[in-house]
Amino acid sequence: MTRKERFQFVIDYFSVYMPDAETELLYDNPYQLLVAVILSAQCTDKRVNITTPALFNKYPDLPSLATANPEELFSLIKSISYPNNKTKHLAAMARMVAEKFNGQIPMTVNELVQLPGVGRKTANVITSVIDQQPNMAVDTHVFRVSARIGLTIGAKTPLSTEKQLIKYIPVQLVYIFHHWLILHGRRICVARKPKCDACGLKPVCAYYQKLIAPSTKIVRS
Repeated sequence: MTRKERFQFVIDYFSVYMPDAETELLYDNPYQLLVAVILSAQCTDKRVNITTPALFNKYPDLPSLATANPEELFSLIKSISYPNNKTKHLAAMARMVAEKFNGQIPMTVNELVQLPGVGRKTANVITSVIDQQPNMAVDTHVFRVSARIGLTIGAKTPLSTEKQLIKYIPVQLVYIFHHWLILHGRRICVARKPKCDACGLKPVCAYYQKLIAPSTKIVRS
């Protein structure tokens, strides 16, 4: 099977079984999504969704966040991983948007990564979710799942993974392909014990074909 054929199988499968895949972060506007994605670094979406309602009630927009009292902001996100750094990043991000981008959240990766707390993955999430731009966000789930299936070969970094995936995904599907892989990684292709029995990608999965399938064959005497 060629990589092109493997990608097509994966696309066909998810198009049927996960046609409306989207981020599990709860948000109402670009400001809320940007804050939520910054908070989600090395933290679960579930924990972020528990935290953000009170945060957005206190700081409903960028101007209010830009002038946030550090202690009050910290108290609202202290259950999130790395709250000290994220407290600094959030307020600094809001100030930079006001000072450098006229109060409007930029919508290009090159501009977004200039904001405190925003790396390439976060920028790719924002632009693909809000604007459906063909940008591939690579988190730990995308990195793991794409390698296991065989969509990527020998990728050692998120950027290498991103470049390999982009090469084979139709441009109009890039924005949703990230969600397909991340949700599959959370629900089926989990880190320690992937649920291969429940996976519809077995026929094209390199991991399954190499490590799991041979052990399930019946040895006849």
